[in-house]
Amino acid sequence: MNTRKKRLYKLLRFWKLLGPGLVTGASDDDPSGIATYSQAGAAFGLSTLWTSIIAFPLMASIQQMCAKIGLVTSQGLTGTLKKNYPKPVLYLMLLFSFPAIVMNIGADIAGMGAVGNLLFPSIDATYFSVVFTIILLGLIIYLPYQKIAAALKYMCIVMLVYFIVPFLYKQDFIEILKATFIPTLKFDKNFMAILVGILGTTISPYLFFWQASVEVEEMKHKKTHLMVDKKIIHDMKQDVDFGMSFSGLVMFFIILTTGTVLFKGGVHQIDTVEQAAMALKPLAGNLAYLLFAIGVIGTGLIAIPVLCGSLSYIFAETFGWEQGLDKKFHEAKAFYVIIAISLILGLSLNYIGISPIKALIYTAILYGLTPPVLIAIILHIPNNKK
Repeated sequence: MNTRKKRLYKLLRFWKLLGPGLVTGASDDDPSGIATYSQAGAAFGLSTLWTSIIAFPLMASIQQMCAKIGLVTSQGLTGTLKKNYPKPVLYLMLLFSFPAIVMNIGADIAGMGAVGNLLFPSIDATYFSVVFTIILLGLIIYLPYQKIAAALKYMCIVMLVYFIVPFLYKQDFIEILKATFIPTLKFDKNFMAILVGILGTTISPYLFFWQASVEVEEMKHKKTHLMVDKKIIHDMKQDVDFGMSFSGLVMFFIILTTGTVLFKGGVHQIDTVEQAAMALKPLAGNLAYLLFAIGVIGTGLIAIPVLCGSLSYIFAETFGWEQGLDKKFHEAKAFYVIIAISLILGLSLNYIGISPIKALIYTAILYGLTPPVLIAIILHIPNNKK
């Protein structure tokens, strides 16, 4: 009995330890990311399964650096750039980040709306999109940071559905193991494009800004002053490593699902998450379809607050506004107005002729341009004696 209690205590302590890293990792597998992974699986089977293994150390290392920057400087990544680097660098990041994040939000809202329509065909997708946007805006503005963080953390449990879906279909485990640990490379433009797309959607710039800023929020909430505390750094690493592992596993199982069920079922062209969900229905059954669809909505509810929150942190730190999800609306009006504007602009993309697919393409291009520069700066910051 004592052994059980000890195990339960350790498990509860570990769950309590998890926070920004887990939420960041879960938000990485947003509806637009699911669409990319589904495209990879449907078009190339299990040929890209190995990328989930390669992506983990890249994701974990960069997010740990961002978290350390937040912990040690007590300010977000934007604040650090503003204080220690030329202003053109900061403004260029803002210029590229704003449209990319807004289009990502738009693609995610549209994906959630479309999947809502699949589950309830009598209700138009646009109504679902509007409802999801209003719900998210209300929760972000009126809930204090502690409750937002807890809600996002528990929402991550929804993503466990993707660990079940592949096993509702007969699998060849030897083939899966080979595809996982023996990389496949095809030197044609479509395969190379999907590899770039996978890396672009897993190593997204908004995650860098969110991780640093939300670590500062956590420290404020805990009322802890960091003085190179090894325990805090160790706990942060565990949180980030678990979050990135979780993200990589979700990515793995989505590629596995679409790479076996859809690819082998002759479905090789998937452009949206709702297409992926619909294609699963006749091939893997109603339960697989239902779980996949629920997962899309769940990931959207996690990712969109992270997307609009990261954008608001960027603006607030750039222009010196009051900021923080722990503040009430009247205490940080500009911060929350940016969140509202980003959500409304994202929602409006479908009404001004930019389809979710185009938004994904434009986002991928902008995300492809900014990470190399940002990563170079993030690598330089720990070596900056200032």
